[in-house]
Amino acid sequence: MKLAEISEIEYDDDPFRCTSIVFTKLHGNGNDFILIDEMRQEIVPEAAKRNFAVRCCRQKFGIGADGVLFLVNSSRSDLGMRLIQPDGSEAEMCGNGVRCLAKYAWETGYVGQSFDVETLAGIVPVQVREMDGSFWAKVDMGVPKFDRQSIPACGSGDLIMEQIEDLQVSAVNTGVPHAVVFVEDLDLAIEEIAPLIRHSSVFPEGANVNFVKPGKPFEIRTFERGVEGETFSCGTGAVASASIAHRLGLVGDEVLVETKGGPLIITFEEGKAFMEGPAVTVYSGELSEEYQWSLSQEL
Repeated sequence: MKLAEISEIEYDDDPFRCTSIVFTKLHGNGNDFILIDEMRQEIVPEAAKRNFAVRCCRQKFGIGADGVLFLVNSSRSDLGMRLIQPDGSEAEMCGNGVRCLAKYAWETGYVGQSFDVETLAGIVPVQVREMDGSFWAKVDMGVPKFDRQSIPACGSGDLIMEQIEDLQVSAVNTGVPHAVVFVEDLDLAIEEIAPLIRHSSVFPEGANVNFVKPGKPFEIRTFERGVEGETFSCGTGAVASASIAHRLGLVGDEVLVETKGGPLIITFEEGKAFMEGPAVTVYSGELSEEYQWSLSQEL
């Protein structure tokens, strides 16, 4: 079928029939996202959002990304953020994602240098600035939650340095559940080891898994729930790893965390954790009529 023929077809139940889908591609230390601006109107219908993310996040067959960010209005905050992951699940929070959303919103003129973003994990205060020509955002990640009920994790008490799948594991919720494993060498088969912890019965909702080599800086590799693979960077994972180390007395109130995609600065102030790092706009684009038509056929 030719593109001209596709554009003439009308489907009464096609959610994309009359909508031009414009997007922006951004990344935070290599953790990349497709951003859809729905501040003025809904672009991707609610019933289609999960399938849209599954299709568009695919490498080679879609745009390719670690998730789709939807910038939406909020009655409680300056902005709202939703993140649909490549497996179609919705994440409560994403540190790199909120920085990318902040960059777009700031450059678009929706916000000033200080503003709040509503997420499923709560309202997140953000401050933005330019440093040496680059965009940086400092995100108030709140108070790390160590109790099992808040992670969530089975059992009682805090989950600190307990054996799971023959590894010493600690866990904390920094917006989403994270397991942290300290190692001496990061040259490991993360795609084989991490799923054992990610799917452990200890974590009823699953967990992201971080392997951390302590030092200056902290080096970290993260296997993300929802992506179901290793990502170049994970903001909530960096905060989780630093929070566990801080809890154990291994670090002070400022920690430089080196992810595969670049550095993040984690600081602790009066019990709260703050994450600071860059975000980069890669390009903007528009889905073709042909691709939108193919999306509609799977709904």
